[in-house]
Amino acid sequence: MARTEDDNWDVTESVGATALGVAWSRAQENASECPLFTDPHAQMFIDAALARGWQLPPAYMLERIRSITDYAASRTKWFDEFVIAAGANGIEQVVILAAGLDARAWRLPWVDETVVYEIDQPKVLAFKAETLRANDVQPAARYVQVAIDLRQDWPKALRDAGFDDTEPTAWTAEGLLPYLPAAGQDLLFERIHELSAAGSRIAVESFGAGFFDGDYLASRREQLRQLREESGADEEENVFDVEDLWYAEERTDVTEWLTGHGWEVTSTTAADLMDRYGRAGAAESAGTTPRTEFIDARRVC
Repeated sequence: MARTEDDNWDVTESVGATALGVAWSRAQENASECPLFTDPHAQMFIDAALARGWQLPPAYMLERIRSITDYAASRTKWFDEFVIAAGANGIEQVVILAAGLDARAWRLPWVDETVVYEIDQPKVLAFKAETLRANDVQPAARYVQVAIDLRQDWPKALRDAGFDDTEPTAWTAEGLLPYLPAAGQDLLFERIHELSAAGSRIAVESFGAGFFDGDYLASRREQLRQLREESGADEEENVFDVEDLWYAEERTDVTEWLTGHGWEVTSTTAADLMDRYGRAGAAESAGTTPRTEFIDARRVC
């Protein structure tokens, strides 16, 4: 599963498969008694992947995903609220970076004239489009695919697709940064800054130094080992581990970078965010709250 500079993937492979894990989590939330959000499309993606021959992870891996369901639900709700608020404040251009199986362009109440651009690997976006088309689902905003790897010249591809860098934009970076090397993260924000007119907004799930701390990552691996042991799974079984896809490198602090480039920043920890949505208790007791921050920034100059 080791990453390479020019690796690419389908939705059932490598980084693409993480989108299916998120979709499965969203489907569980959607089917719960009191969901934080509605996403009827998530199960469509799971069903389509299963029809392609993809298999759900082993039970103990699903239990690992389930253990952070409250975190994932809170994260989804926060990004939902961010783009809705951006529209209410007059921003009609949205860019979802590494969109995966995000279905916001189809399920949220968009302001008229809103354009939603999604950037991701060509095969991932093709799978999404085919699945939604097969279920006769239409986008709720003007939807534009930008099928390109974020390590390539995506600003040119975005402009070629109709993006207007003279108009304010709402950007989202959800579940993305660990899959970029530290230098790639810096380049990503440099490009976003260059493309952002005054008044643009950005929402970021930030993975700082504490997230990649050796002891912290070791504790995550130990939790997985215990789940595997309790399930009686074969120790030799080759099982997908998302950590194999991350670049666990020291990286620039996102808040400091944005502040230093003329953005007005607010942030909240994952624990505080989950508390806001009434989802902190179970995760805190299980020690499964990720060490992340949620950053909302506005370009003021």
